[in-house]
Amino acid sequence: ISIDQLFLRRNGYTPSKSNVEFWTNGTIPWFRMEDIRENGRILTNSIQKIHPSAVKKNALFKSGSIIVATSATIGEHALVLVDCLANQRFTCLTVKDEYKNKVDNMFLFYYMFKVDEWCKTHTVQGNFPGVDMSQFPSVLIPLPSIEEQKRIATILDRFNALTTDITAGLPAEIE
Repeated sequence: ISIDQLFLRRNGYTPSKSNVEFWTNGTIPWFRMEDIRENGRILTNSIQKIHPSAVKKNALFKSGSIIVATSATIGEHALVLVDCLANQRFTCLTVKDEYKNKVDNMFLFYYMFKVDEWCKTHTVQGNFPGVDMSQFPSVLIPLPSIEEQKRIATILDRFNALTTDITAGLPAEIE
């Protein structure tokens, strides 16, 4: 299935920095690349927050969406577990309603590593390097049964724990 068949696709944006109200007493997470660098690829909170008045047409990215870096620092993504916004370097992918019961978010999160690789090899030049967005909508994502997706995600979760958690991973492997 293609990205545009599976996901609603929207671009991130930066609210006007000249409007102080947008950046004062913010309550809405606004993600940037620094958030991934500092907090990893599963995000629940952001370094910077914006005021609700900064949100265009009350259109937040929904919790469970995936943000993919499609310009500047290409080849990064994160699963966001909170309603939020992200800057213009990200494209937000939200599973369409008709697929909500047919996909596992963690399976999609892990598959995005393959999409990251595709993005790195399909770029165009502008002010910043960017993903070729004329081809991006047609990138294919395999959708095995929901049970198989969950099985794959569970295996990758365990592998991730083994390789990143020194207290659980190494002792478990030694055992």
